[in-house]
Amino acid sequence: MIGNFGSIIAFAVVAVIIAVNTFKVLKEYERAVVFTLGRFTGVKGPGLIIIIPGIQQMVRVDMRTLVHDVPTQDVISRDNVSVKVNAVIYYRVVDANRAINNVERYMEATSQLAQTTLRSVLGKHDLDEMLSERDKLNNDIQEILDTQTDAWGIKVTNVEIKHIDIDESMVRAIAKQAEAERERRAKIINAEGELQASEKLAQAANILAKEEQALHLRYLSALQEIANQRTNTIVFPFPMEDLGKFLNRGN
Repeated sequence: MIGNFGSIIAFAVVAVIIAVNTFKVLKEYERAVVFTLGRFTGVKGPGLIIIIPGIQQMVRVDMRTLVHDVPTQDVISRDNVSVKVNAVIYYRVVDANRAINNVERYMEATSQLAQTTLRSVLGKHDLDEMLSERDKLNNDIQEILDTQTDAWGIKVTNVEIKHIDIDESMVRAIAKQAEAERERRAKIINAEGELQASEKLAQAANILAKEEQALHLRYLSALQEIANQRTNTIVFPFPMEDLGKFLNRGN
């Protein structure tokens, strides 16, 4: 009796082990890459799948979008400025077969590729471009990564440069450069204003020289402005030509 009871328990344990290794439940975002006697025989899931113990093996693959931080990289810009850059990449497996069979440890491979691509792309640009054209750089890195990981069944959906750290001495140099640029623009604007004012004055002088009545009106306007000021002495400009006419009339 005791022997039969022990046999039942042993059989039950073996049945449970076989069931656990035979029936697998995959979540909605999971797929199973199945190998039969070492050969790839298909991708299964999600839901309940059957794996023959000892003959078939499976590798679970997460099909969700994965987020990976790219470690800080030392980058030398095209204008020989040393900066530290880190980024984040978003990618997902679109072909579980290729992700398992075409590359060893696809997550690590994608991470390493992202690091080298980040250094390569940023090294082709000046520091000013790194700081002002992040969106363009993000797109360039994303396109390169997406192209190179396509053979692995991976889709890189987005790349974001998080931080560009610059040496403190370089920050001061950039601040001085920005200040010099502001001064340069201010001088240009001032010079353009002077040029426009001189052109208008030249036009006004030409008009006054051609129209005698306009010149008289300008004198009267100047006299009115002087009269409104609290001064003891008023100097009224009088043309030499008119003065000559006035003296001739007296004779």
